[in-house]
Amino acid sequence: MAESTTQQQPLTGWDKPEQLDLSNADWHSSSRGLGDVQIAFVEGFIAMRNSDRPESPSLIFTPAEWGAFVSGAREGEFDLT
Repeated sequence: MAESTTQQQPLTGWDKPEQLDLSNADWHSSSRGLGDVQIAFVEGFIAMRNSDRPESPSLIFTPAEWGAFVSGAREGEFDLT
């Protein structure tokens, strides 16, 4: 009997839920504890919030969107100076 191999398709922006339960999210700050944002990995998505205002809305990224964001940040794409 042949084994079926199901490959999970990567998540896209269209797959994001309208609401993601972040009530039990394990939020992480930068490795040095500096900065204004925290991230959490929840149900295959990456959530980012303002650490000074955790009650404010969070941004939700798919893994591909997160990768593009981090790459852009490393390359200075968002440098406002």
